[in-house]
Amino acid sequence: QVQLVESGGGLVQAGASLRLSCAASGRTISRYAMGWFRQAPGKEREFVAAMAWTGGSTNYADSVKGRFTISRDNAKNTVYLQMNSLKPEDTAVYYCAADPLGVIRGISGFGSWGQGTQVTVSS
Repeated sequence: QVQLVESGGGLVQAGASLRLSCAASGRTISRYAMGWFRQAPGKEREFVAAMAWTGGSTNYADSVKGRFTISRDNAKNTVYLQMNSLKPEDTAVYYCAADPLGVIRGISGFGSWGQGTQVTVSS
């Protein structure tokens, strides 16, 4: 089982940028698909972005396309989410997740989850 710890969240104004990090331990994530999800108060957890183990295949929610970028550094066993042009509607707890199959196949494949990091965007 891989353990995941998110960091980098905070309170920012609309239009600002943040970079979230997800540090993995216990196993190397080089063969895992990695994803970011978020959950706003009173809402269900939703998909944000994912990257297959090869790094060449990515997928983004329509609401973040062109603003967010997922990346990975296998040498550091870390995944990142660069978030630009943040909007108040991006406010949520952001979770990192890992799928051992290595391909992007939906939320059900992500068996390991971090505890989340809060992102708050003020208008």
